[in-house]
Amino acid sequence: MINNLSSFGKFLDQPMLIAKLNKSMPKILFSLGGLYLAKNSYDLFEKTKKSSDEEKSRAKKEILKKIIILTSTISSAILAPKFASILTKRTLLENIEQVKEKNTKLINAFLNTTPQNTKNKYILNKAKTKVLSFNEIKLLFSSLNSLKEKVFLKKLIPDPENIKAKDIFQEIGYLSIYGAIPVIGGILGGIGADIYNKENLKEKIPDKINEGLYQYLANIFMCNIGAGSALAVLEKLNITSKTARGIGMTTGIVLTGVLGGSKIANFITKNLISPLINPKIKKEEIKNRKPELLDLGLHIDDIATVSLLSGLKWIEPSLPILYTISGYKAGMGYRN
Repeated sequence: MINNLSSFGKFLDQPMLIAKLNKSMPKILFSLGGLYLAKNSYDLFEKTKKSSDEEKSRAKKEILKKIIILTSTISSAILAPKFASILTKRTLLENIEQVKEKNTKLINAFLNTTPQNTKNKYILNKAKTKVLSFNEIKLLFSSLNSLKEKVFLKKLIPDPENIKAKDIFQEIGYLSIYGAIPVIGGILGGIGADIYNKENLKEKIPDKINEGLYQYLANIFMCNIGAGSALAVLEKLNITSKTARGIGMTTGIVLTGVLGGSKIANFITKNLISPLINPKIKKEEIKNRKPELLDLGLHIDDIATVSLLSGLKWIEPSLPILYTISGYKAGMGYRN
């Protein structure tokens, strides 16, 4: 019998669910962005309701700035996987029509050679074009127990693989480009908003570049290096346990990404970016960017990407949400 946790993992790993989530991501992103802006605008206008005209004007500029940055970042995050795939020659996620065609051929071939009861037949025919419910997944995996049936189910909803370290490093190029595009989009959106609002660019641009550098190194690039390095060590030790590999990879992400990436980003900020843009600034005047809880949360994309744990494949089409957060913070020039 398949347990509830395994059933839930299989439910999330359905290729049809992943394809539909991927297709819906632009709508989801812009909807979340719209809700955030609506709440933010309401709070800001309520706060300045009895303020001076000058403060109200600043509030309007702040909202406009956020609209420009979010639009730029979200648009970049949506286009990022396509550009990253072209540059690295990596295959994109299957679309809905491809999954429908694949599922239909697989299920028809199975039903023609392996008779099923009415309930199973109904569920399998539904799986050709639709997402199965949690209960349908559980029933299907509990009732199909022969070797032939188990092989079929693994083709219908593939098991997570024990990705090797070399495969992780092959993905670094793709993920690095993927993550860089929304950050760059956020920075450009922020600069564009500042130009429109006639802000002092000499004061504003360094924070955007420095925050973008921090987001990219600490939350995106260096954590990929940490995950791959940890898995390389575990492979040499012949450790194949998914739990051990998951813990090892997470440790690598935290040590290399959160801690190492933040130190590298702060070093570059103090010694290169800020002095280059503003030669008069002193190193002691430049504040270090410290890791926060949200920064730690962003590292779920690294765990999900390598598919070490069951049920996390669905996070790949959700990566634009995580990268949008990094891009938005870069565009705003957030520095703690």
